[in-house]
Amino acid sequence: MKKAYVFPGQGAQFVGMGKSLYEGNAQCKEMFDKAHQILGFNITALMFAGTDEDLKQTKVTQPAVFLHSVILVKSLPDFAPDMVAGHSLGEFSALVAAGALTFEDGLKLVSQRAMAMQKACELAPSTMAAIIGLDDKTVEDVCKEINGVVVAANYNCPGQLVISGSVAGVDAACAKLTEKGAKRALKLNIGGAFHSPLMEPAKKELEAAISATTFSAPRCPIYQNVDAKPQTNPEVIKANLTAQLTAPVRWTQIVQHMVADGATHFIEVGPGKALQGMVAKISKEVTIEGKQ
Repeated sequence: MKKAYVFPGQGAQFVGMGKSLYEGNAQCKEMFDKAHQILGFNITALMFAGTDEDLKQTKVTQPAVFLHSVILVKSLPDFAPDMVAGHSLGEFSALVAAGALTFEDGLKLVSQRAMAMQKACELAPSTMAAIIGLDDKTVEDVCKEINGVVVAANYNCPGQLVISGSVAGVDAACAKLTEKGAKRALKLNIGGAFHSPLMEPAKKELEAAISATTFSAPRCPIYQNVDAKPQTNPEVIKANLTAQLTAPVRWTQIVQHMVADGATHFIEVGPGKALQGMVAKISKEVTIEGKQ
């Protein structure tokens, strides 16, 4: 039996996340306290007792989800991955869990990523939308027809693809995809076009930070968002991590490749259960559980 540990991204957050870890485990409390120093603000106050709006701020959401996931790993006595992967932001959690990044360096990069993405979001009105009930090619073809910025961003599972781009481009694509038979074309409550060309300014900023950070060979392969392939070479990992901001998340392909490489047991580590649902729709032959 091979275990695949997977880590969620932005959108999995909830008020109260991580509180039981902080109160019940001295090592976890120490890591949360260290995060305050690195980030320069009291993130646990927002995680444990903030509002939904507090947690929706990209500069808060991304460090919060990362912290919950990687600190939770420290509390798992049987953590022994054969392979890891993370959805978008979750890729940073996976890299720390697999030993390719230190906790401190991972948190610094996540914070820099969040701030860079926040700035890119403020440059122009942009958004994302979930398209339910259409095949990938139909969604891709419609995006290419739209006169504006809109691209396929998250290949989450069969019949669920998230598009990303300018508000006008996404609105036009949603209208056309509904005509094509989409069961739903639901705009997401996200103030930015993640994994689209509109993230290019953030990509350039993050590239410098990643380049200056030391990465080690992970203790097991990490299946990366950009190419969905298992990687262990630190330089390849860094290049893919940089490219991730403007490239799509190939989650469907990641899970398929993990299964093809022998994964029989998927464990989602972090807030929420979104990845468990996606994995279940991609493969009927694996066991799935969550750790929160």
